[in-house]
Amino acid sequence: MEHEVDEERRTRVRLDVAYDGGDFSGWAAQPGRRTVAGVLVAALTRIIGPDRVSGLTVAGRTDAGVHASGQVCHLDLPSGVWRQGAETLLRRLAGVLPPDMRVRAVTEVPAEFDARFSATFRRYEYRVTDAPYGAEPLRRHEVLAWPRPLDLAALNEAAAGLVGEHDFAAYCRRKENATTVRELTRLDWRRDPDGLLVATVQADAFCQSMVRSLVGAMLVAGDGRRPVDWPGGLLGRRERASEVSVAPPHGLTLVAVGYPEDPAEYASRALRTRRLRLTASA
Repeated sequence: MEHEVDEERRTRVRLDVAYDGGDFSGWAAQPGRRTVAGVLVAALTRIIGPDRVSGLTVAGRTDAGVHASGQVCHLDLPSGVWRQGAETLLRRLAGVLPPDMRVRAVTEVPAEFDARFSATFRRYEYRVTDAPYGAEPLRRHEVLAWPRPLDLAALNEAAAGLVGEHDFAAYCRRKENATTVRELTRLDWRRDPDGLLVATVQADAFCQSMVRSLVGAMLVAGDGRRPVDWPGGLLGRRERASEVSVAPPHGLTLVAVGYPEDPAEYASRALRTRRLRLTASA
């Protein structure tokens, strides 16, 4: 009887996940397609058993071809199953997951933790090379080769005009009853010692294709084909700007998701986020 009661109880578990998005059709499960969620659930089911994995929720649904080194999701497992297998689950997942996907950490969290709504920020990086010979062969799956020289100062000047809370309708694929207002808390470029240009983009949340659209607009300002104030000037639009090219997905990586330092704030943060989204969509 105690075992049956334990089966009814659930423990919330956080998974920190990394993947090469090149061969995935994005995060969300889709019939007949290889997706990150689909592969992850299949691996967990193989280890834990059918009908024991529920409530898989992700911080950010990455598009097809987009990578992640710091993705976060949560799910609920029967408490008895979790207690029996917690110490070995990470290693067992490594044994059944494909090489282009890893679970880097498995952690018990309070039931109030919500990978999506408790998050305080998502941070992405986009990598570009303007080397005349293109991308290094070993990095071609994570670096965009740009055919023109890029000016770092121009890229950062273009980025500065986009930081803050704005309606990013010009850079989003609009969804019915969904807001395109976002607060961009960080957007800047650096050139690493190896010559790669890296854009760091951070916000409370992003709408579909927003990061890659922002990168696409900044790149044409960085190579001189558009003025540096052009990307920011598009923020007045209320529909997607057709002249903005969406940068290819393979240069983009989700590198971090932030949460309140105090677990006691998980529930209140989730409640505020839900209210914000519902109010903005009303």
